[in-house]
Amino acid sequence: MGGESDALGVVIAVVGVIGSILVARISKPRDRDQDDEREPAADESGDRSAELKVSPEIWRRFTVLETKVDHLTALVEEQRTKVSTLERLLRLALRIIRRANRRLRAAELPPEEVPAELVPYSIE
Repeated sequence: MGGESDALGVVIAVVGVIGSILVARISKPRDRDQDDEREPAADESGDRSAELKVSPEIWRRFTVLETKVDHLTALVEEQRTKVSTLERLLRLALRIIRRANRRLRAAELPPEEVPAELVPYSIE
């Protein structure tokens, strides 16, 4: 389960870095003279119908990033399913070992050692 949170952390870090780069490219410092001469923004002039315009390159990168994040999310979900199936099988293996050990003790034979890797999956 630690691998799942690591993968999600990597996805979040990648999205953060790419977002930071895109914001840095968009918000270049302006000259003060240009700020004084600029026209009022659409919502400052009362025109509410204006849309936010983004360069096609940013949209393309955003779409690529969105596709990659969706793919990574699908991979994480797939791995989560595999992990829960594996945990269920490990619990079943531990029950079988314990049942066999009870039979061995009843027959006055030495029980098999439970592998240390299975102990965390004990439901008892």
